[in-house]
Amino acid sequence: MVIAPVTESTRSVTTGAASDRRDRRAARRAGGPGAGFWASLPTLAVLVAALVYFALPVVWVLFAATKSNADLFGTFGLWFSDAPQPLTNLQNLFATDRGIYTQWLLNSLFYSGLGALIATILSGAAGYAFAKYAFAGREAVFAMILGGVLVPATVIALPTYFMFNAVGLTGTYWSFLLPSIVSPFGVYLCRIYATAGVPDEVIEAARLDGAGDVRIFATMATRMMAPALVTVFLFQFVGIWNNYLLPLVMLNDARTFPVTLGLMLWNGQTQRAPLYYELVVTGAAVSAVLLIVVMAALQRFWRAGLTAGATKG
Repeated sequence: MVIAPVTESTRSVTTGAASDRRDRRAARRAGGPGAGFWASLPTLAVLVAALVYFALPVVWVLFAATKSNADLFGTFGLWFSDAPQPLTNLQNLFATDRGIYTQWLLNSLFYSGLGALIATILSGAAGYAFAKYAFAGREAVFAMILGGVLVPATVIALPTYFMFNAVGLTGTYWSFLLPSIVSPFGVYLCRIYATAGVPDEVIEAARLDGAGDVRIFATMATRMMAPALVTVFLFQFVGIWNNYLLPLVMLNDARTFPVTLGLMLWNGQTQRAPLYYELVVTGAAVSAVLLIVVMAALQRFWRAGLTAGATKG
């Protein structure tokens, strides 16, 4: 009997076969190739349910905005009617009450855009200061600001009204705009991001080159904090746009109303004039589309900001 010599190639084949057998045994113990899918199925189901919950009202209002009053109540809500009329609904929306919806839309853009911009600047500056400067009472002041996140808007609405009424600002644009420029969450997020995203070495190098603190923040720190700043802007913009309680308390002239309050004014007239059902739904669809556009435009920066705020610090 001839015994073949054991070569390196023979050892490699034997070792590879043994490794394959171990991998197959490990796969069987783990539940096979599809085990990962089945393990993630509950999470996937929850995400799909959340998607349906949040997207379904938006889908419904977009379909409803193309229907007449009769079709609005007489056809399936999640599909078009036999005679869609989106252009007619839009024309009626912007022509009713001498085009006051356009004024409401501009008011909302003014409140949300300017309020979110100022809130972002203040939050960025405050967060940077809390992160990079040591001063007496820093943590105590920061804790007080952070406590503002826990205070419901309904609790401070009436005291805010009395404060603005005392100085004669109720009923004006300022009565809604000024409270909207405060964002405790924005300060918190910017502090976390500045702590991790703005190196102390860069600040010291800029100071050695003769740059002042304001210049360092305005030209260097803001660029490094851009994802957090965009996140604050987006959150504040959406929050101001959707705010209903504060303008309801502060404003009394329909020409100063934002879209949310204006649509509620029209909704209160649907009993005597059913045409307003169509206008309210179409106005809500236009408002939702504008928010979707803003979200899509800032999505890249928004996701980066959320990830940084969750992992750094």
